[in-house]
Amino acid sequence: MSDAQPIAGRCPAAWNQAGPATTDADAGAAVRSAWRLWAGLIVMLAGAFMTIMDVMIVNVAIPSIRSDLGASFAEAELVVAGYGLAYAIALITGGRLGDIFGRRRMFLIGLVGFTATSTACGLAPTPAALIVARLLQGLAAAILFPQVFSLIRVTFAEPRQRTTAFAVMGAVLGLAGITGQLLGGVLVEVDLWGLAWRPVFLVNIPIGLAAFAAAPRMIQESRSPDARRLDLAGVGLSALGLGLLLYPLIEGREAGWPAWSIAMLLLSVPVLACFALHQHRRSLRQASPLLETGLFRDRAFAIGMLLVLAFYSSLNAFFLATAFLLQLGLQRSPLEAGLIFSTLGVAFVIASVVAGRLTLHHRRAVLIGGAAIALLGSAIAGGTAAMVSPLEARDLILAFVVLGTGQGLLMTPLLNAILSGIHEGHAGSASGMLSTMQQVGGALGVAIVGILFFATLDHARAAGAVEPAAYAQAFTAAAIYSAAATAITLALLFALPHGRAPGR
Repeated sequence: MSDAQPIAGRCPAAWNQAGPATTDADAGAAVRSAWRLWAGLIVMLAGAFMTIMDVMIVNVAIPSIRSDLGASFAEAELVVAGYGLAYAIALITGGRLGDIFGRRRMFLIGLVGFTATSTACGLAPTPAALIVARLLQGLAAAILFPQVFSLIRVTFAEPRQRTTAFAVMGAVLGLAGITGQLLGGVLVEVDLWGLAWRPVFLVNIPIGLAAFAAAPRMIQESRSPDARRLDLAGVGLSALGLGLLLYPLIEGREAGWPAWSIAMLLLSVPVLACFALHQHRRSLRQASPLLETGLFRDRAFAIGMLLVLAFYSSLNAFFLATAFLLQLGLQRSPLEAGLIFSTLGVAFVIASVVAGRLTLHHRRAVLIGGAAIALLGSAIAGGTAAMVSPLEARDLILAFVVLGTGQGLLMTPLLNAILSGIHEGHAGSASGMLSTMQQVGGALGVAIVGILFFATLDHARAAGAVEPAAYAQAFTAAAIYSAAATAITLALLFALPHGRAPGR
């Protein structure tokens, strides 16, 4: 398929909705167009699947990585955190690159980069080489992932199809989290060909190659006619500001919040303010800004960014606290912990599919209901850990199922609600901003919960609690934060504008 005549934000009508078939040939063409539309979605989601799976799979494999490479704790942390940091810093830029140079083209570039850097991770001979490869892998993911949001937004023009596509995406992302934990545990324990942890990265190679081969035929090119060049000053300011904000949030607690971490957090405020002012001035001049600030005049988008920040701060932090409780507190193996926690993922996938099948006029009620159920799940989790003694891993399954159900009903309709009303020419910029807020929220939540979790753990130990009970108390503190952040999410949902139903 040629890129010579890219579309500006929408695909040919035959791809999305065929007219009445008058001949067998017309009917066959309509079937082929519909098949290619949904096959393209599978290819897009294969790329997104890898970027999310690699967050979870490395958490499971990190003890084996430390042992095999002789890595220090600080180096092991950078293997995990370096990916997320590079990923978050470059997301806005990655989304805008799709607007300018073509979303399919940047998807393919990101796919090649991610596959190549995954190979480099799997073959890394030293901790330093692995850290560098993970940083580059995060940059590749930042180019790849925003294109998926943008491509879904512009490819599926019909609201019902777009709703279904976002629901499928939510289910796949939930499945990626489950797969990361289970597959990571299996690959490390099986020790394929004596490679220890290396297959957790090398598994991306066949997925990446298959997606790269299929993408040019299955995905239609699109770009924004208004995005003419890359705002290099905006790239520099956004990278500097987000780096100053996120690095201390990721690494500060483990280092004991030294002076440099506080200084970086303080410096991030004026740098990000300069970035916002710079982008606003370029937006007023229509000078192809990195982030179109006019997006924030859309009330649904502005509130949606706050919703994503609050919701993802509860999401990542709860996952981290659960991993600590199951593996360190209750002494479960990574595979056992993954199997227990997969109940949340299974419920999430099922709820995401159900959310996609509901009619559009029910979308607002689904969002509010999902947040309320997720709030209940966090409360059940915290209450179970606080009141059940001795606590067993299976005691948390009910809470995980309730929480996963609420998150599945909330997450994918929320993403659809935020992006559906955005002008197609700004889909990449909006997708990059949305993805960035997911990462900022996740880092903020992990930093806050890290403080609460370990302060509670130390206090419980000092009071003479045995390790399982001490970790249960720390998990309760984390669950309380998760419930509070979800309650904020629920309150913000009521502030969404009534004039435009989510998902339209």
